[in-house]
Order: sequence, then C-alpha cells, then structure tokens
Amino acid sequence: MASVRLPGLVDVHVHLREPGATHKEDFESGTRAALAGGFTIVVAMPNTLPPLIDDDSLCQAEEAGAAKAVCDFGIHLGASSHNTATAYMLAERVVGLKFYLDATFGSLLLADLGDIREHFARWPKDRPILCHAEDRNLATVLLCAHLENRGVHIVHVCRQSEIECIRDAKMRGMSVTCEVAPHHLYLSHDDIHRIGPGRSEVRPRLQAPADVAALWDNMDVVDCIATDHAPHLLSEKDGSNPPPGFPGLETSLPLMLTAVHAGRLTLDDLIDKMAHQPRRIFGLPEQADTWIEVDVDAEWVVPEQGVTRCGWTPFAGMPVRGRVERVYLRGQNVFHDGFFHVEPGYGRNVRQPVS
Repeated sequence: MASVRLPGLVDVHVHLREPGATHKEDFESGTRAALAGGFTIVVAMPNTLPPLIDDDSLCQAEEAGAAKAVCDFGIHLGASSHNTATAYMLAERVVGLKFYLDATFGSLLLADLGDIREHFARWPKDRPILCHAEDRNLATVLLCAHLENRGVHIVHVCRQSEIECIRDAKMRGMSVTCEVAPHHLYLSHDDIHRIGPGRSEVRPRLQAPADVAALWDNMDVVDCIATDHAPHLLSEKDGSNPPPGFPGLETSLPLMLTAVHAGRLTLDDLIDKMAHQPRRIFGLPEQADTWIEVDVDAEWVVPEQGVTRCGWTPFAGMPVRGRVERVYLRGQNVFHDGFFHVEPGYGRNVRQPVS
C-alpha cells in the first residue's frame, strides 16, 4: 500500500440538481459524493429548475448549499436572453457565467449572437465565462472573446477538431482555457452497446475512438479535469426519453490515477489539472489545513452504486487503481474509509467571505 497526501481536489463543473430535481441529487448527497471522490470544492451548474439566472433563483441555491453542503462549494450563474442587462450585477456572488450554446439538459440554450456578444461585453473580466460550445460554436466564442479582449473557458471538450482548435488558439496567444471530462477520455461510441443506449446518453455525446485518442495526445493543452457530474436516476436513464448525463464525482480520481499508472500522465499533471489549475483559473480560495490521503496502488472494481443519489455509473465493473482513504477539510477528518464525519452545513460558499 502506498498512501500519498494530495491537495483537496477542485471540480468546477458539477450538477447538483438543486433547486428543482432533488430526487436525482441535492447539495448534501452531491457534496458527500464529492468528498468520497477526494473533492473539497465543487462548483454547481445553473441549469436547474428554475435556472439560476437572477437574484431569486440564485438565493435558492445559495440557501440550499449553506444548509446542506458538507464540502465547500460555489455556484455558476446562467447566461440567458433574459438577463443580458442584469447578470453582471450578480458577478460577485458567483464563480463564473455559463453559456449553453449546444444541446444540453435544461432550458438555458443561448442561440442569439447579439445576446452572446452582450454578455461577453458586460461580464467582469475578473470573473470567468464558461462555454458549452461544440464544433463551429467554439469558433464563435473564441471570436467573441477575442473581440472583447478577454478570456474564455471551454467546458467538456470531446472532439479532435475542438482540442486542436484550442491548441492553435493558445499558440497564437489567445486567452483560452479548457477542461475534459473523464468519460470522454475513457468512453467512445464503441461503448454504447455495452453501456446501453439510454444509459450512454450524455451531452456532448460520446465520440469516436480517434477523438478519444486526440484528447490523450493533447493533454498538455488541457487545463482542467472536470467531471460534469450529471446524475439522473436509473429509472430515468432506462425510460423512454432518457435524459443526458453521467455521474462522475466518485470515479474521476481513480480513473485519472489509473491513467497515471498507465503512463498517460504524471501524478504532478493530475494534481495540476485537478487542484491547482481550477483554483487559478476560477480564482478560488486556498483551504487551510485541507488535504486528501490516497492509496495510489489500491486495485478495485467500480461498483454499480456509490454515494451519489442516482445509484449507477457507466464505469461499473471497470478495474481501477487508486482509492481515497481520508479527507481533511479545515483540519477536520470529514471522510475516512467510506464513512463520513461531518454534518450538513459544514461546507462554505467560496464566494461569501468568512466573518
């Protein structure tokens, strides 16, 4: 057994389903899954019910997080056609502004170029803009960011054409960062038959093996590994209209440690992409006396069910190496060998100063 101490991990892309769909997940169950996966900060996405686009909806999420979260958390605001003139006024309370420019779960699709440009122009430059921008929409947001002389972060990159476009933009001095989800590094459309057509529904969709290979070949371009933890119940995934999304908080670190053992990246690369870079890009605070202890050599098989409320994973049955043993948050042992030692409300909102 080789126990290694790592910094608390940061996931800037999770769906906690609160408000509006707490049968799938909520701030307590989602942040418990985060601790089990070694994450001490998670940032919740805004495509909830209602979507987080104004003061009232943001208050609902803030209050739920303050009452229930067991690890630290932040919240992203959603960009819509209805808040182009007001979103920037909420910037101090959130981590970033999220654009949905392609098919996704929820009602926040932003289609008008004028609205996109107005959000880019108004949003403070010291707060990130995150874009779900696939294929040609990626070129749109890179141009908008360039015209406003500001940075942009591209979420869940999954295609060879996308990672190569981002690589070339970086080489030309553009301020662009990006993240890749573990499921796009490990799964392709060749896995759909094994997983099942409903259970394999995800946005962006699983791509060709050549796209997966291109992501690994360009890991030096990837700034962050982010789970896009998107839980739905198994009954929903196996239904007639399966919603898109995979859970990912509990499997992300073991999958990436397995890649370390395979020589696909180094442990320092993993720490950089799962802790240091997310903090830097999103301006997240350091957490005093916070770390995780990981048995990097532990060999185990991913079970069907974990901590997350959704009760399934597309990685069930996969052998992995590396297991979280303990998590310390602000000096308190909050997770130890599968057991939690923390009460709801211990997690802090990273955008609200501690008195």
